[in-house]
Amino acid sequence: MVIRDILPSITTLSVPFAFAGGRVKAGGRATIIRLATGSLAVFSPVALTSVVLKKLTSLGTVRYIIAPNMTHHIHISAWVTAFPNANVICVEGLPEKREKDASTRGIAFSHVFTAENKSTLRITDEFDGEFGFEYVDAAPNKDLVFLHKPTRTLIEADLLFSLPANEQYSKVPEGVSSGILGRGVSSAFSLQGNMTWQKRALWYGVGSKKRQSFAESFKRVFEWDFERIIPCHGDVIETDAKATLERVTDFFFNEKN
Repeated sequence: MVIRDILPSITTLSVPFAFAGGRVKAGGRATIIRLATGSLAVFSPVALTSVVLKKLTSLGTVRYIIAPNMTHHIHISAWVTAFPNANVICVEGLPEKREKDASTRGIAFSHVFTAENKSTLRITDEFDGEFGFEYVDAAPNKDLVFLHKPTRTLIEADLLFSLPANEQYSKVPEGVSSGILGRGVSSAFSLQGNMTWQKRALWYGVGSKKRQSFAESFKRVFEWDFERIIPCHGDVIETDAKATLERVTDFFFNEKN
């Protein structure tokens, strides 16, 4: 695990994570935001190890635990047990999904985003004061996107990849590049060049069933002021972040696909 303080109020926990039988190294990342009040908001929690607990103790008190889509939730049980007074935030469908599995059931979610309440749901005054949020219910994984307004930082899970996952694999002996499939996917989901494959993945895959709704969500996102993107998969984007996201989604606005 790589623990990095990006800013005094932003800490990331970057870990190895692979799929396709370990051949595609996408990396995983939790993001911790320290609010002005001292409360901590944790997005896409990773394993709650003793090292993580020590870091959290130095930062503040966990008040918000966010599962930002239908897949980034596997570690939240341990976090809720450790921080029972935290607000637990998720998307529609996740509570039911977790209740079907004996190993994950029993979480009381305090705020659940739905297609119906996405424009009216509020969390708390301190949270709403620092964060903007958009529920992209058009995405198959039902993704939440957050803006931390004081630091102009966008936080997202599966809508944008920034491969290869160099930071997340920086402490792994074999590194991030291995195998033809892994290198191919890393190249396709890189933010270098024209990003054609990532654009097509959004247009023909992620956003294909509800393109108008997908575009409307991103129109709202592009109204935000941000200069940094922290993805779950791949390296943090510190340069031209907003322009990069605009380029990746431009099929939905220009239809040059």
